[in-house]
This record gives sequence, structure tokens and C-alpha cells, in this order.
Amino acid sequence: MAITLRDVAARAGVSIATVSRVFQRPEMVGERTRERVRAAAADLGYSPNRTARALITGRYGVYGVIVPDLENPFFPAVLKGAQARAHHVGAQLLITDAGESPEGELPLVRTLAGQVDGIVLCSSRMDESALEEAASMTPLSLVNRVSPDLPGVFADVTPGIPAAIRHLRRMGHRRLGYVGGPGVSRSDTVRRAVIEEICAEIGTEWTDLGSFAPTVEGGRQGAEAVLQTDVTAVLVYNDLMALALMERLRGFGVAVPGQISVVGWDDIEFAALVTPGLSTVRVPRYEMGVQAVDLLRRDGGTSDGPARIGLPTRFVPRGSTATAAEHYGELHERSGRPDR
Repeated sequence: MAITLRDVAARAGVSIATVSRVFQRPEMVGERTRERVRAAAADLGYSPNRTARALITGRYGVYGVIVPDLENPFFPAVLKGAQARAHHVGAQLLITDAGESPEGELPLVRTLAGQVDGIVLCSSRMDESALEEAASMTPLSLVNRVSPDLPGVFADVTPGIPAAIRHLRRMGHRRLGYVGGPGVSRSDTVRRAVIEEICAEIGTEWTDLGSFAPTVEGGRQGAEAVLQTDVTAVLVYNDLMALALMERLRGFGVAVPGQISVVGWDDIEFAALVTPGLSTVRVPRYEMGVQAVDLLRRDGGTSDGPARIGLPTRFVPRGSTATAAEHYGELHERSGRPDR
């Protein structure tokens, strides 16, 4: 015999309407009552029929999340935040990986659109026309991306990057480099602009060392680009790349931070565990996931248009940055680097 809402209500000692709200609009029910109803449902083996609920309410109680690369350690904290928020409101997540392919994102949106109440797009590489098409299929919220017509949450590069650059300047660094991410990354474009502005303001040279894949291999290639210059400190697109860059520099006999200081971006868990610890710009990744789900639940809008939430970043100094070497030219010559 099938378990019904009436059975759950009787077990929990509440009305059928309250049980219905717990599964459809949990934010309208107090936490203690929610937990009592869910415990009663678990005891009885009751599971709400999401398809039937969608026919009645027009909602599935499921959100999709598309990330460019599940192996990138930036995203687990974002997903944990999104999952925690979804669970709090009685929803579930469907998570999928676009394989770092801008062309792969739109087909995934098409696949998910008919099964979910909206989709969180993390670090989307799609152009604006593709985003517009995706938004015509289902509500969207963006993480780590700003679009003029869509709601989203992003990491505000200030005060993180300016603080990192000023820190390096105080430690005597006058020649900085930037190992960038994918050329299609909008956040990368913003960071370059801020680096250029701050370096001009404080009289520090900076060198654009190019665009690289946001992967371990991209970091290693970035290290080889660093070796072709005379920079004494380098900012890197993400922590994964920065860690790989440090490993490759050490392989060439270049001391970090003795000869080159390194600053990453994200503050992933491994950043504090390596030796030396990676100086980095901390991004509030968990909160980004929470806010992204909330934007979907609110339909992402305000009276002034789509909501765009900038969460502040913070520079975290660790052992990978140090005072610039006084005799950098001699160190450069002794390090055995490839000829420029």
C-alpha cells in the first residue's frame, strides 16, 4: 500500500497542508517542523513524486549545475554551497561537466532544461548570443561570469588583486608577470584590466605572459613563459596552475620564492598544504554557490533588472612570496634557465 501525505502528516502530528509545504515551499515552514516531517517521511519510506508535483505546480524541485571541469578544485566548494542551499529549500541538484568546451555547454542546457527549474552556469565560456538562447529555454544564474541580461554572482577582484600587487611592491618587486587563463574567460579580461590599472598607479612594470588552459599543464607551460622574461614575481590565473608553475620552476632549479614569487587565485584547500604555502587571492566559493541557487529561486530579478552580486576577494600571503632578490640578474644567470 502506497504511503501518502496523510500518513506522513499523522506520523509527524501536523496537517496535510504542512507536509505539502515542507516538500513544495519549505521556506514557509519552521526548521523544527521541517525536520519532524522529513523524519516521519523517512521512517515511512515516503518519497514525493516529483513528476506529479511538476504537473501540479509547474516545478520539479531540481536545479541543474553545469561546470566547465569537475577536476578543477575551484568548483567543489561552489557545488557544496549550491547543494547545501538546495537541500535547505527541499530541492536537488543535477550536476554535469562541459569538458572545458564552450560548444558543449548549450547542448547540456538543452538536455537539462526540460527536467529542472533552472540552471546554474559556472564560469560559462559561451558567448552572449549562446547565453541568450540558453536563457530562452530555462531560468539561468551565472557563477564567475557577468552578463548584461542575466543574474549572476562573481568574485569582485577588488580588493584582492590590488592588495596582492601592493604587497609585492612593498617587498621590492618592480617587474611582475601575469600567467592568464583561457582567452574566452571574461573574468580573465577583468583581472588584466585591474592589474594594468594598479601597476600604472604605483609605477610597477607588468608583462602579459599569455593565455593558458586553466589546468596543471597550462601552469607548466606558463612557467616556461616566465623563464623567458626577467620578472621577479608572477600572478597566476588560478591556484591549480600556480602550483604546477611552482613545480616546473623548481624543476629548472629556480627557487620559489627566493628567485621568483608566485601568487595564485581561488585559495583552494591545497594552497595552504604545499611547501612553501601558496600566496593567493581568496574567492568566497561556497557563498557563490549559495547565492547562485538563491538567484534561481528569486527568478534572478530586481526592480532595476537582473541581479548581479559581487562578492569581495581577499589576498592571503603565504610562503610563496618574499622579498625580491637583490642580485636578480646573477641568480637568473646561475639558474640554468633556457636562453631567451
